[in-house]
Amino acid sequence: MKFDPQAVAGHIAEVAAQEIMPRFRTLSDSEVREKQSGELVTIADVETEQALNDRLRGCLPGSSVVGEEAVAVKPDLLDHLETEGPIWIVDPVDGTSNFAAGKPVFAVMVALIHGGETLAAWIHDPVAARTLTAERGAGAWIGDRRVKVAEAESPSAMTGTLHASTYATPEIARKVQARRGRVDALKSLRCAGHEYLRLAEGRMHFSLFTRLMPWDHAPGSLIQAEDGGSAWTLDGATDRAERHRLPGLLLAHDETSWRALRDTLLGPE
Repeated sequence: MKFDPQAVAGHIAEVAAQEIMPRFRTLSDSEVREKQSGELVTIADVETEQALNDRLRGCLPGSSVVGEEAVAVKPDLLDHLETEGPIWIVDPVDGTSNFAAGKPVFAVMVALIHGGETLAAWIHDPVAARTLTAERGAGAWIGDRRVKVAEAESPSAMTGTLHASTYATPEIARKVQARRGRVDALKSLRCAGHEYLRLAEGRMHFSLFTRLMPWDHAPGSLIQAEDGGSAWTLDGATDRAERHRLPGLLLAHDETSWRALRDTLLGPE
């Protein structure tokens, strides 16, 4: 399977410059709506996904695309992730609520999967015009700079984010709320792409997510693994695109850190 990762990165950056940035802080009321209670979609989400759909298919003949906005209309598209592929997973504007509010914390996220395994990933920050990329076995990069996770610490000294309220199971939500003081919990950026950027650049040690939609985590999990970290679901499973059915994903420096954090936050009482 041949594709050009740099060409893909270029397409993502071009589409973001054409479809997202001209609309940043210029959206009219008619260009923003709720696709479900509390979850926004803008014209930039829709137009970006369509433009990427066309371009990504052209990068790899025979491939298909599963995008967040398409799944919002036709949920059974998620079943395609368990087919052989190749499949592009697309989040056209990750952090839509930030984008709609004029906050410069949003990203475009793309992953290429085959047989449920993520082969390559891209997280593009349109405001800073930079792209975090990874290929399986080739490391994670921002431009020509290879990125690396933060060094391991004891759980009490680790900084990170805990996304364990709205979408967490009652047991996970209760335990995390009671134990969040055992780690150095940072404020959520409300954008998975930027949380993964913080992890990749070593600006925090961990993150716990409890909503595992593939467009939010297929790109970041590969990047986390390729920059030296661990990205496992709470049962210890590694990267699989269909893990959106599972209750949580924990990212940390290495296996030892991962187990220490899981025990600290979610272990027996």
